[in-house]
Amino acid sequence: MRTIFHLDLDAFFVSVERVLDPSLNGKSVIVGADPQYGRGVVAACSYEARAYGLHSAMPIKQAYRLCPNGIYLHGHFAEYVRFSKAVKSILTKYVPLIEQASIDEFYLDLTGCEKIYGSLFMFASKLQKEIMQNLSLPCSIGIAGNKTLAKIASDFNKPLGITYVLHGMEKEFLSRMPVSAMPGIGRETTKSLLAKGFRTLGDIADSSEDYFNLAFGKYGSDMWNKANGRGREFLSKPAERKSIAHEKTFAADEIDKNKIESVLFRLSGKVCQALRNYNWQSATVSVKLRYSDFITLTRAKTIEPTDDDKIVFETALELFRKAFTRRVAIRLIGIHLANFSEYNEQEKLFTDKDFMRDKMLHVVSKIRDKYGYESIRVGMY
Repeated sequence: MRTIFHLDLDAFFVSVERVLDPSLNGKSVIVGADPQYGRGVVAACSYEARAYGLHSAMPIKQAYRLCPNGIYLHGHFAEYVRFSKAVKSILTKYVPLIEQASIDEFYLDLTGCEKIYGSLFMFASKLQKEIMQNLSLPCSIGIAGNKTLAKIASDFNKPLGITYVLHGMEKEFLSRMPVSAMPGIGRETTKSLLAKGFRTLGDIADSSEDYFNLAFGKYGSDMWNKANGRGREFLSKPAERKSIAHEKTFAADEIDKNKIESVLFRLSGKVCQALRNYNWQSATVSVKLRYSDFITLTRAKTIEPTDDDKIVFETALELFRKAFTRRVAIRLIGIHLANFSEYNEQEKLFTDKDFMRDKMLHVVSKIRDKYGYESIRVGMY
């Protein structure tokens, strides 16, 4: 019998913002796009804001209509990364096998650990309290025999909840939940299920697997098995991150080349900051352009591995100028980095003629992490 924990940091971005600024406690806080421009989406929102109907991925314009008196923040991604690493550091003290599903979600394999920790429910409470005491971050934990069920359980009693689904009680636990509670079932699939008369996970479990295969193709069997309490019982090996990206949607479609290049410079600094926070270098730079007529172009170039803002920006600028050939305004511009390798300071010491600049950039990153991205700037040219 497997025992899997799913630890989910509650309203993580908002929780970090409240650590940085305690005056935000108890208020409707929304992290995401600027509602003044009416574009973009909500990245995260506090439970106070959710009372107004807000949720993640909601268009920011709609969020502002529902909650005009909320506090809207752009957020501090470097701080989110730092706190996520701090949480993982706590978890690794107790659990050897961890799968980090996202910046704020962790799967833990506690199979057989009752001999070490006793009651796993009490151990989950210990983890929850330690994370709160050390980092002031609330979390919810789901405990079950597989990953899918553990994730559903962690969502069941938020915030600061612990839900333990005992072996043999899986179908009963799921039976009255709405179909949308299952991970992977989105808006369109929910509509399709409701149209066919499936309102709860119990409705799915009580039907036949053959019907679901016929009605929903290759995903039908997967849905049916999950509704019956089945799922992956083993954690995945840590996956390599495939890309780092930052994009900017303009408040009004932009045709001024200098303004677009200025935004591209800022985005280059953002992705390089993230690179240095991960202690990585990138060998592939991509630029994405979306015109006002929604035609989208992507251009990429492979370079020597770097985390230098200047090199990344010059590469991105070259790609942008080659791609910006139409007399049409730009709606969105983005920069993506990929093909990562670990930064090796000792190797740089002996091979890089610009070692002092490299050291300077890492100092810049530390200052920004502590005092905010705008606290120090690197020149554009």
